[in-house]
Amino acid sequence: MAGSTFGNRFKIMTWGESHGAGVGVVVDGCPAGVPLSEADIQKQLNRRKPGQSQFTTPRKEDDEVEILSGIFEGKTTGTPISLVVRNKTQRSADYSEIASYYRPGHADYTFDMKYGFRDYRGGGRSSGRETIGRVAAGAIAMKILEQLGISITAYAKEIGGIAISPERFNLQECAKNPFNMPDAQAAQAVAEDAKEKIEAGDSIGGIIECVIQNVKPGVGEPVFDKLDANLAKAMFSIGAVKGFELGDGFAVAKALGSDNNDAFKMQNGKVVKETNHAGGILGGMSDGSDIVFRAAIKPTPSIRATQQTVNKSGDNIEVSIKGRHDPMIVPRAVVVVEAMAALTVVDLLFENMTARIDKIEEFYKM
Repeated sequence: MAGSTFGNRFKIMTWGESHGAGVGVVVDGCPAGVPLSEADIQKQLNRRKPGQSQFTTPRKEDDEVEILSGIFEGKTTGTPISLVVRNKTQRSADYSEIASYYRPGHADYTFDMKYGFRDYRGGGRSSGRETIGRVAAGAIAMKILEQLGISITAYAKEIGGIAISPERFNLQECAKNPFNMPDAQAAQAVAEDAKEKIEAGDSIGGIIECVIQNVKPGVGEPVFDKLDANLAKAMFSIGAVKGFELGDGFAVAKALGSDNNDAFKMQNGKVVKETNHAGGILGGMSDGSDIVFRAAIKPTPSIRATQQTVNKSGDNIEVSIKGRHDPMIVPRAVVVVEAMAALTVVDLLFENMTARIDKIEEFYKM
């Protein structure tokens, strides 16, 4: 299977299946000397761990990470870092029934058409558990960004059509509710709505917003490796993401140029923008403003409600999906969005190191 790697200079390869022995990632291109421990990675993995509320899958996994290589005396060595999280509570029998048909909204049909075979136990490589490797690698990227003063913060902006209010925005609230929403009132409304949807055997989607701060101007390549293009690819590589927008996003289609353009001005000896409709990226490169983007997350496709599908014999049938599934993906996807954003930024930061000869001379000249 091709396509399990991401990045050019800071490269990762995820591996493993939902119901295999484990899942993990190999990170290549991490500089030596970055302070890193299993606790640093575990902190991020705990944010996506299942079974933390009635609104996530009841599958109980510790998701304990183990560092197999690339770390010595608490710091990275510059060699590939290999991480593993072992699966401990697989219940593959829950999925034996679906081997004979294609679940609506899943990759069952496309896997069969591509490979002539599929791992039906929880979706195999297309399972949400694949994101464990991304989050683990993202934790390493976050450590690098911390040392550079760059921060990445994501949160649920909307779930099930219920959006947060700018007037009530408070990031501290994200840790106080199971939805990662920075608005206590909106979170309460989501809880009530979600309970109704769960009772009906259905699921809901939402929108995750992410803000990247303190990226200097000029990060990103002007043609194919644009910062926004790579962020879009990173987000769309997450199985549940069905939409991406940067800055004002689709609203620019209705705007005038005079409104949409961000005026420049001098402030404290620096060039800054008066507004940020562009979302912090111009011409594929960071412009020094906050980088702001949103990812649309689809409703969980595995639902108890009756759906129409086709079995492998070509018969039209009705199905009701059994097993341990998230009634919504958004809360646990927040940390995945942060991880993929971190991986994208670090990769382009490293690529940017060779952009100017004067900077190379500054570093290497005797």
